Amino acid sequence: MMKKVLNKRKIINDPIYGFVTIPNDLIYDLINHAYFQRLRRIKQLGMTNLVYPGALHTRFHHAIGAMWLMVEAIKVLQSKGVQINEQEEEATIIAILLHDIGHGPFSHALEHTIVSGVSHEDISAMLMKKLNQEFEGKLSLAIKVFNDKHPKKFLHQLVSSQLDMDRLDYLKRDSFFTGVSEGVISSDRIIKMLNVRKNQLVIEEKGIYSIEKFIIARRLMYWQVYLHKTVLSAENMLVKILQRAKELATKKIELFCSPALRYFLYNKCGKKDFAQDPKLIELFAQLDDYDIFGAIKVWSTHEDKILSYLCKCMIDRTLYKIEIQNKEFSSSYIKQKQKEIAKTFDLKNNEIDYFVFTKSVANEIYNVDKIGINLLFRDGKVKDISKSSDQLNVEVLNKTVRKWFLCYPRLTDGQVR
Repeated sequence: MMKKVLNKRKIINDPIYGFVTIPNDLIYDLINHAYFQRLRRIKQLGMTNLVYPGALHTRFHHAIGAMWLMVEAIKVLQSKGVQINEQEEEATIIAILLHDIGHGPFSHALEHTIVSGVSHEDISAMLMKKLNQEFEGKLSLAIKVFNDKHPKKFLHQLVSSQLDMDRLDYLKRDSFFTGVSEGVISSDRIIKMLNVRKNQLVIEEKGIYSIEKFIIARRLMYWQVYLHKTVLSAENMLVKILQRAKELATKKIELFCSPALRYFLYNKCGKKDFAQDPKLIELFAQLDDYDIFGAIKVWSTHEDKILSYLCKCMIDRTLYKIEIQNKEFSSSYIKQKQKEIAKTFDLKNNEIDYFVFTKSVANEIYNVDKIGINLLFRDGKVKDISKSSDQLNVEVLNKTVRKWFLCYPRLTDGQVR
């Protein structure tokens, strides 16, 4: 067990778990670092508050919650004789604490617009490397756990797997703040049932019903919250706003921006650029929700009619109408909508893609081809949940559900001026 250094400054009152104690000085210093404090300024659920007004919690909340669950999980495993030394314990807690540190504002919108081919996982790895340099190598073991390079594979599974502390926290937390009760899970019981066999994380047989509930809750939360059709409309409108801003920036048209946002809009920023220019990661670490939404407020009065219209729609929550179905939309139907919208809004051919667009989304409930959720039975046998549950159908579990959506302005919204 790690030696616990306790004092007043190291207790956080979390709305989900109550009083959370920060385990030690290194973790306390990481939490107070500017990279981590930035997560206070990034909402966990992006535009979801436009549907569920309470969904204003941040990635800071989530990271602290996941850290606390990891502390509890390691205690449980140690109490059952699983060998986790002090250094491994600290490293695994740091790995989960920093797992989302690379998320940008409205991260998925950002990943497809102002940066190219750079995921939040890539940014997380870069920031953790910089933190390790700053903390004189004290994060080296945490990075190994994070990247699944540590010989104790179950430590990485606690951080990232189909049953990890990340998922346990975000399901419970997102359910709480959205008010969607279908996402409520018994994280306490799941953690109490954790064990390790043959270097793999397992759940003791008694926890089977809690795991079934966890899998079902995750599926329901995806369709009711994460992939809610109005959320999809808002998030994709944000993508279009940033695409238009990037297009105008490449034409050297002046846009109001914070210095960090300006750099990413007016310069090419791909994976190679991040590798070649160390300053880029520092600039990225200055971006948060305020940069984006502050710009959107100002852009709502920009002379470019497309940018200003999209931004005003976002500010006023005049979101595009969205149709969603289980198959692709026919090209004839899409062309019909494009014609209607182009006529109503007096659009040129090269402008219509900002107003009518179609994409698909997928919900993967459980992947039996990955390292799954394994149950430990009293006779010592270990079986995947898909082969053990009498409630969950394997074919349904392993099926990726894909849906297509079509977005366009409501014809009553008027002209683009």
